[in-house]
Amino acid sequence: MALAQEDLQQIRQLIEQSIAARAETANVNVRYELDIRERIVRVEEELKHQRELMLQGFETSNRRFEEIRTDMDKRFE
Repeated sequence: MALAQEDLQQIRQLIEQSIAARAETANVNVRYELDIRERIVRVEEELKHQRELMLQGFETSNRRFEEIRTDMDKRFE
């Protein structure tokens, strides 16, 4: 059973439409993935900054405790 030229043309159009629709979907997925990666990088940078602030705070607290300990030692001497 041979297909008529009209049928072949219709099949070709359907395939082209399907391919075109798929390309748009792929572009959307790529953009979404890039956006997600950028967000991940920003979150990682913020976490690094928070860690640095926490370490700074711990160091400040340690210095303060050491000062208090020194003052207490002087009082008891």
